[in-house]
Amino acid sequence: MNWKKIRKYLPILGVGLFIYLLIKLDITKIFQEIKNLNFSYLFIVVILLGIFFITQTLKWFMLAREQKINIPFKDAFKINIISDFYGFVTPSKIGSIMRVDYLKKYKADTGKGLSNFVIDKILDLSSLFVLTIGFSFIFYREIIFSIVSPIYQFIIIAFFLLMILLCLLFYKKEISKPIAKTIYRLFIPKRLKEKSKILFNSFYEDMPPLLFLGFVFIINLINWIVNYVMIYFIGLSLGINIGFIPYLIILPISTLVAQIPITINGLGTREITMINLFGLFGVDKVKVFSMSIMGIIISSIIPAIIAIIFICQKEK
Repeated sequence: MNWKKIRKYLPILGVGLFIYLLIKLDITKIFQEIKNLNFSYLFIVVILLGIFFITQTLKWFMLAREQKINIPFKDAFKINIISDFYGFVTPSKIGSIMRVDYLKKYKADTGKGLSNFVIDKILDLSSLFVLTIGFSFIFYREIIFSIVSPIYQFIIIAFFLLMILLCLLFYKKEISKPIAKTIYRLFIPKRLKEKSKILFNSFYEDMPPLLFLGFVFIINLINWIVNYVMIYFIGLSLGINIGFIPYLIILPISTLVAQIPITINGLGTREITMINLFGLFGVDKVKVFSMSIMGIIISSIIPAIIAIIFICQKEK
């Protein structure tokens, strides 16, 4: 089995799943749903989209400032939209690491820029885990147990706790140094040894305190909820009126599934998850898929167009 070839073509799986759903659910019905949506709700969605990008920028802007990366908020906002665009077209949004390159303009070397990205990504995923576990068990424990067996739920929780433990351990330079030395000695080529040493030291330079990271974590939680409120109003525009609580249970789960790096931006896998979970509340498949398409158009494609404009301006 050639894993390199499989990994190369694996992202196409999501596109295939998406197209399969599009055909199976009848394209004409989907377009009819979108055509008949209530546009008055979309005005609220646009406002929420602006709030979402402001809070999303704010979290890593504060993180960057704490790491002594002196970037103006206006520039941070532009870079955030650009990195979000690169994240949109890559599995698990890994393309947003392009932010590291943009931060060099503000005297942040690769190590510090990478540190900024890694911390932000960990806090992002951690807050998503907390929302997924918290809302699922608080509100609809019996429904979640009917979908996923208890053993798998405990595995998810154990994985999350292990991830937090590892992050806390590697947060300290002194703890990670022996592991880094082993990797340095065994795997780093001689020509890259000096650069890797500089990269390691700059990664831990101006590391933010844990209390501050806890504050950024709370902003992350707020940011996710703003995102889900936005999708809730898109759902209302399509006539999906099942209350906000089911959205708080379903959307974190589908977002978490979308983080699995087997498709481009979770395309296809997210939609299948949403269709199955919203189906438990009696929501029509076509409406759920239409909501997902509208969500992609508003929260990803429109910002992507703005990002391309910013990228072209930078190149000029």
